[in-house]
Amino acid sequence: MKITRCAWVNEDPLYIAYHDEEWGKPLYDDRKLFELLMLEGMQAGLSWYTVLKKREHLREVFDGFDPQRIVLYDEAKIQALLQDSGIIRNRLKIQAVIHNAAVFRQICREEGGFAKYLWSFTGGKPVINRWETRAEVPSSTPQSGQMSKALKKKGMKFVGSTICYAFMQASGMVDDHTADCFCRTKGPASGS
Repeated sequence: MKITRCAWVNEDPLYIAYHDEEWGKPLYDDRKLFELLMLEGMQAGLSWYTVLKKREHLREVFDGFDPQRIVLYDEAKIQALLQDSGIIRNRLKIQAVIHNAAVFRQICREEGGFAKYLWSFTGGKPVINRWETRAEVPSSTPQSGQMSKALKKKGMKFVGSTICYAFMQASGMVDDHTADCFCRTKGPASGS
């Protein structure tokens, strides 16, 4: 019996595992949410598949996306990253990760945690949508716009509304598995 997944998934086992085991599953860990938001920012202008294939190496060279370590990066570290062909070598994106690590620490102090702050944009629980097809799924929503505006006000970079919505989908703040997908949450919709 063939399993049906969301239409954006290709045949690569890495992508299938990402869809089946991660995408849309609620994530509440501050550091993992930081990593995911930074990876979504790295994706700007690229495909998520490109980022996913580089994710393990990105984790390695960015010290597991530990904000406490990233805030200490200097120009020598930036230059080393720019020479690493295993990552997305974009100076602005690399500098944004370093800058955003400091903002992450500030948000954790001011808001009682990164997860608590980000999940506040969905009322603390996943928004379950009921899209029939991929074409119905929006690229941004009022909630992702609010998150983007708030994060930018805090000082974060590469957190536009579309990036925030992709992040919300990936982190399970929004469940956008389509009707035919075996991962679709059962029960009534809470969004859309």
